[in-house]
Amino acid sequence: MKTAVGSEKEGAFALIFADFKEITKARLAISVVFSSIAGYFLGAYEIQWFQVLLLAFGGYCMVGASNAYNQVIEKDLDALMKRTKNRPIPTGRMSVNTAMTLAIVLTLLGILSLYLLNPKTAMFGAISIFLYTSVYTPLKTITPLAVFVGAIPGAIPFMLGWVAATDDFGIEPGTLFMIQFFWQFPHFWALGWMLDDDYTAGGFKMLPTGKKDAATVLQIIMYTIWMMVVSIIPVFGITGRLQLSVVAAVLIFLMGAVMLGFAFQLYRKRDNVSARKLMLASVSYITLMQIVYVIDKFLA
Repeated sequence: MKTAVGSEKEGAFALIFADFKEITKARLAISVVFSSIAGYFLGAYEIQWFQVLLLAFGGYCMVGASNAYNQVIEKDLDALMKRTKNRPIPTGRMSVNTAMTLAIVLTLLGILSLYLLNPKTAMFGAISIFLYTSVYTPLKTITPLAVFVGAIPGAIPFMLGWVAATDDFGIEPGTLFMIQFFWQFPHFWALGWMLDDDYTAGGFKMLPTGKKDAATVLQIIMYTIWMMVVSIIPVFGITGRLQLSVVAAVLIFLMGAVMLGFAFQLYRKRDNVSARKLMLASVSYITLMQIVYVIDKFLA
């Protein structure tokens, strides 16, 4: 009997944990935390691991809160789409009140954790939640410009790490912000291309022209080129303490060229397979680019 009761409790906990990961979009949150820590390593004169833990915890809470608010607001639309209809709220596994309570708790914990680092970090974290929840989310069903707005909170994490380490906002975190800002467009438009039918069913306007056409891919190519250019600007020595060696710059440029190649492939084929390849290439690019930046700093 005790074993059976214990198994039931373990099973219930597993379900609750699974719903927590779903409502906070754990994989996305972890990738955001990774970007923040990379930014911290770039900005820090000396690594303080307690600060890294505060940044990781606070960053996860802020992203988790944003996603929970988003799923509360879009609960009815999520029920219309294949990829989201099994989320905790549309299925009834989690009530709106529970999700809102979780979002508020995560917001408070996140802001407090980031404030313990410094007030500027907490401010940028709060701005990120506000823009994602109150501007980006409602705009998604109104205009494709929502992606532009969403790129702002999406670009904050890399910058946030530097601010957390230095308590300063200048050209260095501004450059980190711009790198991730331009990266957002090819990444999300490739994702939007793949999921266009689903997004249309939910009433979302994610592609810049509203169609899977040549004009959309041309914009993807343009923003990919801008991303490549901004990513290597530190090699010219004009971005303060944010430096990049020639070898690292060449490596990052070549990685960007691979991503650009997938963008041109999408232009030629205009199919979901090519869009998926571009999306995966973009994920690889942002991760590897940040790793190269960090390694280059410590090798230098």
